[in-house]
Amino acid sequence: MKVLAMDKVAEEGLKIIKEAGIEVDSKAGLPEEEIIKIIPDYDALIVRSETRATPKIIEAGKNLKIIARAGVGVDNIDLPTATKNGVIVVNSPEGNTVAAAEHTWAMLLSMTRSIPQAHGKLKTGVWDKKSFKGVEVLNKTLGVIGLGKIGRRVVAYALGMGMRVIGSDPFVTAEYAKSLGIELKSIEDVIKEADFITFHIPKTKETAGMINKETIAKMKKGVRLVNVARGGIINEADLAEALKNKHVAAAALDVFEKEPCENSPLFQLDNVVVTPHLGASTVEAQVNVAIDVAEQIVEVLKGGAARSAVNIPSMKPELITPVRPFMSIAEKLGSLAAQLVKGAVTRVEVEYAGEVADNNVSPLTTIVMKGLLTPMLDVKVNFVNAPFVAKERGIEIVESKNKESKDFASLITLRIKTEKETREIGGTIFSGVGDRLVMIDGYRVDAVPQGYMLILQNIDKPGMIGKVGTFLGQHNINIAAMDVGRIRSGEKAVMVLNIDNQISEKLLQEMTKLEGIAGATLVKI
Repeated sequence: MKVLAMDKVAEEGLKIIKEAGIEVDSKAGLPEEEIIKIIPDYDALIVRSETRATPKIIEAGKNLKIIARAGVGVDNIDLPTATKNGVIVVNSPEGNTVAAAEHTWAMLLSMTRSIPQAHGKLKTGVWDKKSFKGVEVLNKTLGVIGLGKIGRRVVAYALGMGMRVIGSDPFVTAEYAKSLGIELKSIEDVIKEADFITFHIPKTKETAGMINKETIAKMKKGVRLVNVARGGIINEADLAEALKNKHVAAAALDVFEKEPCENSPLFQLDNVVVTPHLGASTVEAQVNVAIDVAEQIVEVLKGGAARSAVNIPSMKPELITPVRPFMSIAEKLGSLAAQLVKGAVTRVEVEYAGEVADNNVSPLTTIVMKGLLTPMLDVKVNFVNAPFVAKERGIEIVESKNKESKDFASLITLRIKTEKETREIGGTIFSGVGDRLVMIDGYRVDAVPQGYMLILQNIDKPGMIGKVGTFLGQHNINIAAMDVGRIRSGEKAVMVLNIDNQISEKLLQEMTKLEGIAGATLVKI
């Protein structure tokens, strides 16, 4: 077996591969056409940020089993082509944890003491002690938004500095946060209370631009912000305005909306500290990521599984074939549950009943967890790492089987427990028809889990269906399908609608004000 290492990869990582009896060739700087010529001879490819694993390279790699990115971002690897060709793509999401956390603190302390500004002025020959009076962090409140590995390490450093720490993360329970020395609060409360705020979350549709003029206005006057996570979380124009009027006393940024960023209104301000995306740029981090991906390459080439795969890796056919028909509904149930529940998930129970229970269902449970965890996490969750991600978040997974199924040939029931509630949904597959959602919280329904779905809790009484239809029609929302589940006439019921358009949060709130509607949730499958 042979590994091709492109770019400059730390020798500590390459040594691990060689000691496993695998040949390694280091050929940095080759153009695409040269890589295409030699790649058929290799079983694995290692890249950093310089080399692009293009579709042509991947398709030419007839023996490729794994592409390893010695770092976090995989934008330079064509994931769809790799997946289509059965090539596992891995990265090293944890190798830079310490580097990013330490850079966060380097930025925070530089900001509080105006170190770059004082340094620059003294280098010009001006001894100015009066212009750079700083503040102390002792006994101040640090708000940490995002309590993953990096966020938690930042917290540990903060506690050592004598700070009070408040934090927000939808996948962390209050009990777990307390054990780390964190007061768990909503994002809104963190923003209002903190003297310093640091961000450790992914950029998603929900988080893009989340720090803007409206949210900044809710912050304490004199707040200080740090972002070493992802560019685009903070609206830079709004931040610049807040820095000018001193509502935000200072900011420290390592990431930007557009990178490379060589011109920004923030660069003109004296109360800003900036660095060019250096969060992972340490000697140790580069060694760590090389060792991490090297270990994964050895594991995969010897027939094992990768711990940090970012696409869908191959799984043993004898495990997959019998349960393959249920994979789609399993993932959809997980995704649906993630969008229905409120509060941090503490326990997931997956019960398999009927014919499906005759098989090894552990791959399905993993797929359920993939569907559940994907919507809100900043890591790529897949068949390989879903159980590990759940364990890291303190989520208990319970799998059970029941050979008998009363109403269906096979039934998958998912029970999700959070700090606030327990929800239950069930799904199956109908021959020749496909996936079906057949139960929500004990109510029998029959709905196709796809696209936009509106799930209503309502009172079962005459006129409710018409009332909902009229309301949606007035707002130009077309209903594709609808089903109602009830236990007894005149009591509570569940209405499930497939709709053609997305509904705004404002419209959902208006819908809950309709007489007889107790709750409305929009999900997208």
